[in-house]
Amino acid sequence: MAAARSKTKGSRRRLTAAILAAGASLIAYGAGSAISQQSDGLRGAVSQVDIERQLLPDWLSGNQGAAAPQMAEIPASAPASRATPSDLFANNEDVFQDPLEPRTTTTLARERRAQRMGTGTEPPVNVAGPTAAPSDEAITTGTIRAQPLEGLEMEELRRTLPESGRQGAIEGLGRPADPSPFAPVGLRLGTFDILPSLEQGVGWTSNATNTQDGESASFSETTLRLDARSDWGRHTASITGAGTYRRSIAGARIAEIEGSVDGQLRLDLLNDFAALGRVGYDVRPESAFAPGAIAGVADRPNRHVLTGTAGLSKEMGLARLAATADLTRTIYDDARLTDGTSVSQRERNSTLAAFTLRGGYAISPVLRPFVEGEIGRRYQDVRVDSSGYQRSANRYALRGGVELDMGEKLSGEIAAGWLTERPDDGELRPVSGLSLQGNVNWSPVRGTIVALNGATAVEGATSPGDTGSLLYSTNLSVSRDLRANLTGTALLGADYRRYPGSDQYDLTLRGEASLTWWLNRYAGLVGRVRHEQFRSNQPGRESRQTSVYMGLRAQR
Repeated sequence: MAAARSKTKGSRRRLTAAILAAGASLIAYGAGSAISQQSDGLRGAVSQVDIERQLLPDWLSGNQGAAAPQMAEIPASAPASRATPSDLFANNEDVFQDPLEPRTTTTLARERRAQRMGTGTEPPVNVAGPTAAPSDEAITTGTIRAQPLEGLEMEELRRTLPESGRQGAIEGLGRPADPSPFAPVGLRLGTFDILPSLEQGVGWTSNATNTQDGESASFSETTLRLDARSDWGRHTASITGAGTYRRSIAGARIAEIEGSVDGQLRLDLLNDFAALGRVGYDVRPESAFAPGAIAGVADRPNRHVLTGTAGLSKEMGLARLAATADLTRTIYDDARLTDGTSVSQRERNSTLAAFTLRGGYAISPVLRPFVEGEIGRRYQDVRVDSSGYQRSANRYALRGGVELDMGEKLSGEIAAGWLTERPDDGELRPVSGLSLQGNVNWSPVRGTIVALNGATAVEGATSPGDTGSLLYSTNLSVSRDLRANLTGTALLGADYRRYPGSDQYDLTLRGEASLTWWLNRYAGLVGRVRHEQFRSNQPGRESRQTSVYMGLRAQR
């Protein structure tokens, strides 16, 4: 029994000694690592053998004496075979990285750094025994200082700049220059843009009545103009008008009213059809030398002309067909004589109805030649006049011409042909002759407009045996923007009247030059000089007139 108890106590002592030795070994391992890192300046790992020799007593480190208890010897190489933190990260790989996920920028940086160093892994940890002297190349710390990123790494981490820079305030942006700083602004009325203007001025004329023995006079002149144009997407409409009142201030008596208004509507229909409608009115004093004018009047009577047009055109490829109906009504006021009596001019009133058919073919985008025929009738208000003549007549005309279309550069048409009116009364000679018409606008350079207008008209007569006359009128004007606020206009005109069946003729020549100086967009000064001369191969039918004018124009 005593021997068994002694043996049991010995076993317990050896077990307790083994447990104490294992705990002391663990404590010594941690303390030795800290002391070694402090003494070596944080240089590499320390082997387990060195720790035991420095801290443990001989009986625990393997050098057991006689008094030391007997215990199993711990191999010196066992601690060295354990994996250390440096060994776990020797390949510079993230142990927590999911193999199915893409590598992060940090992982890529480690791999590129290892490649620059020449190997795929970090230098190995020195785990040799205490007798080995580790070299600087073979010893490494547990953590490695991160190197600065270069090249693609910086491009990947660089902040993306905005695609467009910050814009300044709208008030600070520069505005483009106005190409027409003195053009009218206009008014908006519904779907129409309206450009009104009012002009007031004074002038002087050398011949107030435009007769052979006319007297000079100073006068006041007021003019109102209106221009309205539609702003529609498909159809177009326009209205233009002007009215002038002229009254003498000193000298010969002047009291005249003249004006005109014209309205036009164009409708673009289906199947390349287009409809055109137009109405107009014109009033002005009759010339003292007009055929049928009454001599010895106190004031020249007014002549009223009302016009109406309706037309339909059809585009068929390069060809175009058009049919137009025209209606013209001419009315003369009664003439007031110097003795206070009045003379009716109802016998001169007439209505002209005409129908025109035109066919054209485009030989180029600019030129379209055409041929047109006209048939109509003139109805006199008095079927048989005071002389016993029936002056109503049939009208026929045939013309050929060309249409021009180059946009704003060149546009219009010119035509020539033959015109005749045959009165119902056989004793009256027909009025026949060359028919000339034209309306062309040409802009050779920017800011310059050249306009040519021409027309042929049949004028009636009231003298016994006199049928009437042919009147050819033409005007050539040039308008030029001399400066942004200075506009100049020059005009040359001529009227030639021929009396069929005789050698009698009348010729009127006129010239005009004007300047408009705009003070601002809404007001300008206007100056004008005009000269007109009337000639005839009949005695007592000559006159000259020169006039000057200065005024102020206001526009919107």
